[in-house]
Order: sequence, then structure tokens, then C-alpha cells
Amino acid sequence: MSLFIQSAYAADTAAQAPGNPGEAMFSWLMIGGMMVLFYFLLIRPQNKRAKEHRELVGAIAKGDEVITSGGMLGKVAKVTDEYVVIEIANGLEIKLQKASVQATLPKGTIKSI
Repeated sequence: MSLFIQSAYAADTAAQAPGNPGEAMFSWLMIGGMMVLFYFLLIRPQNKRAKEHRELVGAIAKGDEVITSGGMLGKVAKVTDEYVVIEIANGLEIKLQKASVQATLPKGTIKSI
């Protein structure tokens, strides 16, 4: 018994009939359907989240209570174009990039914790 194929038999391509046009159309419709599915399940939600985060970062103002992507809670002490200074304790401030702010919290959240 041989482990390799001894000879390969190829079908005569000239003798084959051309494919059914309906099959080609169905294939193109399936590819298009998959593209639409990827758009609505992957691309659109990611773009929506990115837009919401850009709006959140643009709306940060002094006095807002925020949570960073690292999990620190603090009150915004100063806002510049690219950075935000957050007071995490009395007299303890840290400077972070605006993009590292994950969410804003309702006023008084830090005191209630």
C-alpha cells in the first residue's frame, strides 16, 4: 500500500458544461450578505462606541467625577487640550491623557463610596 498518490486523474475541462448562472448569482449574494452581516455585527457597533467615547472625552469639565481605564476614581481639577488633572485624594493629583477617562460619574459618587 502506497502512502502517496501514484497518479492523478483530471477531468477534461473542455467536456464540462458551463456552470449554472443562478449558482454564480447565489455565490455573489452570499458574499454580499456576509459583508452586510460583518458591518452590522462588528464594524458599526465599534464605530458607535468610539464616537460615544470621543463625545465623553470632549465634554469633560472641571469638577466632573470620573473613572479612569485603570479603575481610579477622582474629581477633575484641570483640563487641557490633551491632558486632564484628576484629584484622587486631598492634595494628591495625577495627570492623565484624556483618552484614559473611561466614564463620568454622577455628582457625589465619590463621597458615597
